[in-house]
Amino acid sequence: MRELDHTDVIAAVEAAYNALAPTVDNDWSVKAGTLEWSCRQTLEHLSTGLSFYYSSLAISAAERIQRPQAMSDQLTIADLLLLLKANAMILARVVESSPSSMRGFHPAGMADPSGFAAMGCDEILIHTADITAGLGVAFQPLADLSARVVDRLFPWAPTDIDQWQTLLWANGRTWLPNWGLLEDNWYWQCAPLSEWDGTINKRKS
Repeated sequence: MRELDHTDVIAAVEAAYNALAPTVDNDWSVKAGTLEWSCRQTLEHLSTGLSFYYSSLAISAAERIQRPQAMSDQLTIADLLLLLKANAMILARVVESSPSSMRGFHPAGMADPSGFAAMGCDEILIHTADITAGLGVAFQPLADLSARVVDRLFPWAPTDIDQWQTLLWANGRTWLPNWGLLEDNWYWQCAPLSEWDGTINKRKS
C-alpha cells in the first residue's frame, strides 16, 4: 500500500467540502457529534490544525509553532469552508515539494511528509464526520483513502473490518466488535513507519 501524498490531502478536502458546502445555512452552533465543540468551532480547529502542519513541515520545525487559537467572529461558514480548502491545498503543496527525508515537529513525533499528509487527511475526514453527525447529514469518504490513513497512522489497527469504521475507531469515535472502544489517550504514528516500536502509540501523561 502506497504512502499518502499531496493527492490524498486534496481528495480528502474535496470530499469534506462537497459534504459541507450545502449546509452553510444550517445551525452550526450545535455540537459536532460526540465532541464538546460546536460544528463551527470544529471547523475552525480543523483549519488551524492544517496550518500548523504545513508550517511545521515547511520550516522543519524542531518544536511547536505558536498559532492563533481563534478565528474572527466576522467569518461566515462559507468563509471558513474556503479557508479550510485553502489550508488543505497549502499543506498538499508543501508535502508535494518536500523531500521524503524532511521532518517537522508534531507532539506525536517528528513527522515526515507522508506523516503530515496522513494526519491532514485524518483530521479532515474525522472532523468532517463529527460536523456532519451534528448537522444530520451523510458523509462516507473513499474506502481506499480510509484504508491508507489507517495503515499509515494506526499500524496496530485491525485490517479485516470496514476501514472507514476502523478509522473512526482508531480516532476514538466508535467501537468495533472484539476491539471495543479505544481509550482516549491514543496517538498517531506520524514518524516513519520504520520507526514504529510495535505498540499502540499513546499520549504521555
